[in-house]
Amino acid sequence: MKIKGINVDIDDLIDELNIDCDFYLKRKNGLVLKDSQIKILERYQIFYQNYNSLSSLLFSIEECLNEVPDAEDLEKVSSELSEIHYYGETNK
Repeated sequence: MKIKGINVDIDDLIDELNIDCDFYLKRKNGLVLKDSQIKILERYQIFYQNYNSLSSLLFSIEECLNEVPDAEDLEKVSSELSEIHYYGETNK
């Protein structure tokens, strides 16, 4: 396909964007997480498969953040998951 005179391959663009990492997916244990979040959690030895609720996962993340305060990537995951937890628990 040509866009503004440049040949563009859609498949190459999809691979380059790595879209799969940016989608929330429901996991076997019922948690909804992105692949990129899982990679960050695993980097800090937090394995999402061991949790059956978002609140227990968030608790473990906060414990880890108390031990490793400069973990900005883990702080970002905590913030994202806290927001999901808040809106999931709020009656509308």
